[in-house]
Amino acid sequence: MDAIVVIAGSAGGFEALRRFVTALPTRCTASFFIVIHIGSYPSVLPSLLAHTAGLHSAFAYDGAPIEAGHIYVAPPDHHMLLEPSRVRLNQGPKVHHTRPAADPLFISAAKVFGERVIGIVLSGGGSDGADDGLRAIKEHGGTALVQRPQDALTPSMPLSSMAAVHPDAVLSISEIVQCVVALCS
Repeated sequence: MDAIVVIAGSAGGFEALRRFVTALPTRCTASFFIVIHIGSYPSVLPSLLAHTAGLHSAFAYDGAPIEAGHIYVAPPDHHMLLEPSRVRLNQGPKVHHTRPAADPLFISAAKVFGERVIGIVLSGGGSDGADDGLRAIKEHGGTALVQRPQDALTPSMPLSSMAAVHPDAVLSISEIVQCVVALCS
């Protein structure tokens, strides 16, 4: 079964995300779901990722089918959640003072896909994804990876992740890529 990779980032997370996506093989069969704290502001993140990745990258839309080798980005002001075969969006209450937030994505992915989920927390402020999200992934048999705080432009999210949940690994971006690429065959 193909991996489900959920990624959270905020301040300083774009550069780490760009490096991560650039290193993915074009024939990767995992599905990627990204939450970057953009609030309700316009974003061109899928376009930026499409120029650096060999994988299809787009904003998720409500009801979008989950496809292997695709990168789904949470659109501005919408939480992204996963169901067994599709993406759901909503404008529910803010989580950790933000929408989109990583916790709703991480929790829904863990409940639906269990051990197939790899949760990744990148650079950012606050604790989104760190506590409830990564905890749910670990409780459902998934893998929790965290960017090394000393490599993060804003280390609060990685540090919060390390304090709240014992991640499977705390790695550099290149090491995170190596772990994920091993699952992309």
